[in-house]
Amino acid sequence: MSEMVHITINKQPLEVPAGTRIIEAAKMLNIDIPHLCYHPDQTIKAHCRMCMVEVVGSRKLTAACSTVVWEGMEVITDSKKVYDAQTGVLDLILSDHKTNCLSCARNGSCELQALCRRFNRLHPELPDISSDEPLRIDNPSIVRDPAKCVKCGRCVKVCAEVQGCAALTYSGRSAGFKVTTAFDLPMDQTDCVLCGQCSLVCPVGAIVETDYTNEVTAAIQDPSKHVVVQVAPSVRVGLGDEFGMEAGAVVTGKMVTALRMLGFDKVFDTNFSADLTIMEEGSELLKRIREGGKLPMITSCSPGWVTYLEKHHPELIDHLSTAKSPQAMFGAVAKTYYAQKMGWDPHDVVSVSVMPCTAKKYEASRPELGRDGYQDVDYVLTTRELAKLIRYVGLDLSVLPESEFDSPLGTGSGAGAIFGATGGVMEAALRSAYFLTTGENPSADAFCEVRAAENESRPWREAAFDLAGTTIHCAVASGLANARHLIRAIKRREVHYEFVEIMACPGGCIGGGGQPIGTNNAVRDARIQALYEIDRSLPLRKSHENPEIKTIYEEFFGAPLSQRSHELLHTHYHARPKRHDFSHLS
Repeated sequence: MSEMVHITINKQPLEVPAGTRIIEAAKMLNIDIPHLCYHPDQTIKAHCRMCMVEVVGSRKLTAACSTVVWEGMEVITDSKKVYDAQTGVLDLILSDHKTNCLSCARNGSCELQALCRRFNRLHPELPDISSDEPLRIDNPSIVRDPAKCVKCGRCVKVCAEVQGCAALTYSGRSAGFKVTTAFDLPMDQTDCVLCGQCSLVCPVGAIVETDYTNEVTAAIQDPSKHVVVQVAPSVRVGLGDEFGMEAGAVVTGKMVTALRMLGFDKVFDTNFSADLTIMEEGSELLKRIREGGKLPMITSCSPGWVTYLEKHHPELIDHLSTAKSPQAMFGAVAKTYYAQKMGWDPHDVVSVSVMPCTAKKYEASRPELGRDGYQDVDYVLTTRELAKLIRYVGLDLSVLPESEFDSPLGTGSGAGAIFGATGGVMEAALRSAYFLTTGENPSADAFCEVRAAENESRPWREAAFDLAGTTIHCAVASGLANARHLIRAIKRREVHYEFVEIMACPGGCIGGGGQPIGTNNAVRDARIQALYEIDRSLPLRKSHENPEIKTIYEEFFGAPLSQRSHELLHTHYHARPKRHDFSHLS
C-alpha cells in the first residue's frame, strides 16, 4: 500500500499518495491549475511556467506540474502573487503568438484561447513579436504553423517517447528558440510517418491536419458527381466527444443520419471492408504458413506503421501483408464493383472516407492505390473534420435520430468493429483463419488473449493458438516506440512469431491523430471498451459470416486471393529515404 501524505491546497485538507505532484493533487479537489506544457500522459517538461503556485515557507513560486508534495505542504493557487505571475507568463506567450483566432483551425478548442478567457485577457498587453514564418504545407496530412507555436514541447515529447521517431526537435536559443524538424526540412523528408499524434497533443493551432472539408463540400454540391462515404469503426466511438457526450459513446446511427443530411449519396461502413481485409489477409497468412512464405506476416492496415517500416526497416517489407487497408479496399470496391452495379462511370464517383487517422490522408495519395487515372479514395476526413462539417450545417449530433448504413457495402461484423482497437485485427483474422482451416466456427472470444492486458512485462503482448494442429505464435504492439522494440527482437531472433499486428498509434485507431482534441489514455480505454461492446452486441461476430462479403465473392471476386482480388485488394510497398541526405553538408 502506498504511503500517504497530508497536505492542504487553498486551506482544504487532502490526503494523497506519496509521489503525487501538486497539479495532480489539486485535481482531486476539482481545482484546475492553469497549464500549457503539462499533459497527463507525458513525462514532465515544466516549460511554460503557467502552473506556478505558492508553497508556504518558500520564497519563490513553484511549478505545480513538476513539484512532488510532501507531508504538511501548504499550497496556495489563487493568491494575487500567483495571479500576477500567471498573467505575466500568459502575456509573454501571447506576444509571440499569432492571434488570428477566427481563421485558426483550433478556434474554440484552443487551450491558449481558454486561458485568455479564464484570465480575461481580451487584448494583448505586450507588443507583438511573433514570427512571420509561413504555413508549412508540404504533405497531404499535416500542416505546421510556426507562428502559433508556444514552445510547450508536447509534440516533441509524443514524437520521441510514444512514437520513437523524434521527427520534431528544438532549435535555436533565446528569442530564436523554436520547435521544428531537423534542418527545418519538410516533415515527409524526415523520420515523420504523418501519424498526427503531434496534432492531437498540441494545445494550439501550431500543428493541425490538412483540411479537405471545402473540397468534400464542393463535390457534394456538384450534381455530376456521385459522392459516397465510408466511416471507420473508431469514428463512431470518438465523434461524440466533439458534441459533449461521454468518452466512448457509440453514435453509429446518429452519425449515419448526419452524413445523409450533409448530402452524401451513399453512406457505407468501413467495417464491411475490414471484413473483406480479414478474408484476404487471413487467407494470405494460411498460404504463407502452408507454402513456406515470409514469416512472420505483419499486418499492413496502419499507414503510419507501413511508412515507418519503409523508412526504418525496408529489409522487412516482404513481411508486410500485401492486403490493402480497409480504407483502400473500400475505395477500390466502390469504384469497380459498386460503380458497375449502379451503372456509374468510376471517374464520376467521389470516394470519401472518414478516418481517425491523419496518415490515412497520405495513404490515399499513394500512386499504388488507384488505376485508370483515378485514386481509390479521393478525400480523407478526420473525425475532427467530420464534426466541423456537422456544425457547419447546424446539426446537433446528440439529438439526431438513428438510421442504418446503405447496402450492399454497409454490413459489418463485430470482427470488423474491433479493428479500431489494438489487437483487433489479429483477433478478427484468427476468428476467420480458424474457420478457413477447420471448417468450424470458434467461439467469438477464443482469441481474446491478444487484447491489451494490464501490467505487461514487455512493450508488446504475445499469445499462441492451435489451428488444427498448427501453432500460431502471435504478437501485438501499438505505438511506434513499442513497435521498434518488437521489430528489433524479431530481427535479433530473440522471439519467433508467425503473425504480428502493429498499429502506429497508442491503443490503435481509437487513439489516432485525427480523433477529437483531448484524447488521452483514459479516453482511449473508454473507446476500446465501446468497440468490444459493439462486437458483443452484434449477431455477426466473424468476417466470413458477413452475407455481403459472401455476395461480393460470389458476384465479383470469386475467392480470396483470386486474380481479381490481387488486382484490386492487394498492393506492394517499397523502401523510402529515412531522411534527407545530408552528406553534402559534411
